[in-house]
Amino acid sequence: MLGMTALAPFEADVDPRRVPLDVEIVVPVYNEAAQLADRITALRTFLDESFPFRALVTVVDNASTDDTDKVARHLAATMRGVAAMHLPRKGRGYALRAAWSTSDAPVVAYMDVDLSTSLPALLPLVAPLLSGHRDVTIGSRLAPGAHVVRGPKRELISRSYNLLLKLTLQGRFSDAQCGFKALRRDAAAKLLPLIEDNEWFFDTELLVTAERLGLRVGEVPVDWVDDPDSRVRIVSTAKDDLRGVWRMLVRRPKGLRRMRSNEVAADQLMRFAGVGVVSTLGYLFLFTAWRPLFGAFGANAIAMAIATLFNTAVHRELSRTADGQGRRGRLFAVASGLFLVSLGLTTLGLVVAQWIAPGALAVQLIALTAANLIAAVFRFAVLRAWIFRPSAPAGAGSVEVSQ
Repeated sequence: MLGMTALAPFEADVDPRRVPLDVEIVVPVYNEAAQLADRITALRTFLDESFPFRALVTVVDNASTDDTDKVARHLAATMRGVAAMHLPRKGRGYALRAAWSTSDAPVVAYMDVDLSTSLPALLPLVAPLLSGHRDVTIGSRLAPGAHVVRGPKRELISRSYNLLLKLTLQGRFSDAQCGFKALRRDAAAKLLPLIEDNEWFFDTELLVTAERLGLRVGEVPVDWVDDPDSRVRIVSTAKDDLRGVWRMLVRRPKGLRRMRSNEVAADQLMRFAGVGVVSTLGYLFLFTAWRPLFGAFGANAIAMAIATLFNTAVHRELSRTADGQGRRGRLFAVASGLFLVSLGLTTLGLVVAQWIAPGALAVQLIALTAANLIAAVFRFAVLRAWIFRPSAPAGAGSVEVSQ
């Protein structure tokens, strides 16, 4: 057994969140009455027998409609090192915000109630935070050394989502959504006011914001066994995540970062590239879906029109935040011309694909991707010169990139 640092003796009338602690582990729950007692007992037993720091388990009930809150309160009343909170609405981010912002522990963490992550990973997760070597640490199912048991559909979705984050938001972490994270309390105090989401996208926004603030983020490879009874609704969660990615592409929380005028072009290029990746993937999906109905050329025109509307909406926001002024009339006029150029390039690509391999979808997609790349380079050059050109004179000082 490791040399444990003991918690304060159990006293029913003492708030367990206000006794000296090293780590507070938050477990958000929703309608988990049937399994909650067994899983919290297993977690608490591991902490008592194998964890060398003073740790509290705080069960946060997200407006459950079964007896989850009753079970949680019973555990808190009868088990040392367990606390319970009840919240009036759902949302994992909402639960973490509520618990972390009121914690006295120097390190705050969370893990999913299904205990999918192997518990021995807790020590390497929190040790770098307590020693001061990291500000944020995350469990990763995609890092070298991780061992994961889950279905191919979830594996594909996870890898695709994290690749999208690397391409769009320049995320340097490998696994945004693993339910196994920890922060120093001072880092949480900086991050929480800047995070808007209170649902599943909270995790991604937390990590992207931490990197933008320059906080030290570390990863721990984990052993993970997927829970077949997961409550995550994949389709609705994916839509919310994509909406969150778009929001973080086009703007940043006020005060998050200020940039000098000579840094603006690079920032615009990176954000433009991220928008281009999302737009191109959506365009190719729409083209493939509508090709059997409208033919290759008809599907191309419709998909390009929708992609142009998406790009116009995003770049209208970018043009507003670039110098605080909206150049909307100019933007729509230029966007109309760029649509015609993009449509012409993709149509030419389809003609070439038809000549090489008539009717071959794979060849058409390759040709359209190449045409979109050429169009994107041209589009950025035009938008940089006509839309993003700063109004302020050179030497005017710093520019607030996001409002």
